[in-house]
Amino acid sequence: MFKTLMVAMAGLGLSAAVSAQELVEGQDYTLLDPPVATQVDDDQIEVTEVFWFGCPHCYRLQTPVSEWYETLDDDVSVVHMPATMGGNWNIHANAFYAAQSLGIEEDLHADFFDAIHQDGRELTDSDEIAEFFANYGVSEEDAKKALTSFNVRSQANKANSRMREMRLMGVPALVVDGRYVITPSTAGSLENMPQVAEALIERVREERAQEE
Repeated sequence: MFKTLMVAMAGLGLSAAVSAQELVEGQDYTLLDPPVATQVDDDQIEVTEVFWFGCPHCYRLQTPVSEWYETLDDDVSVVHMPATMGGNWNIHANAFYAAQSLGIEEDLHADFFDAIHQDGRELTDSDEIAEFFANYGVSEEDAKKALTSFNVRSQANKANSRMREMRLMGVPALVVDGRYVITPSTAGSLENMPQVAEALIERVREERAQEE
């Protein structure tokens, strides 16, 4: 059965600054071969954050990864992708894509995490989710329609297919350019994941520069 990835032991973390040359395949990251098709413009480097709202490790990652996102250059695009592993995972994935379709996902993303991990709410019932959505300027009726819409189901199915292509067995994970997969185990800690991803972004830049 799928499990959330465990954080590596303390003391195994990387230094504050990591270079692409220092990274070791199979140790600091895993390489997808073949790579997964990216969803951003060709001149962008995609960083996909794979998460589950109910995952405590994903929740702990939010502070370091959100701070890192604010430092990214204009050639990097972040894609949030909810994991779909059945049960509450799928319900929360539908909630994510429903919020996205309603234009409120960016505003409620952190609050949805907080409601589960700070307030002890499960947010797995459509009525409860719709009530939560209503705090962001949409009607509960529209929220319920979005939760069961064809578009939301399609998005969740695509996320499920993409996650399988990435061969992910747990969350959280960061995937750079559809090729480089970083997990808490490979990075050494949750806090190190952005550092490793940053180094791999630089590697992608160097690779693209050589191709020009």
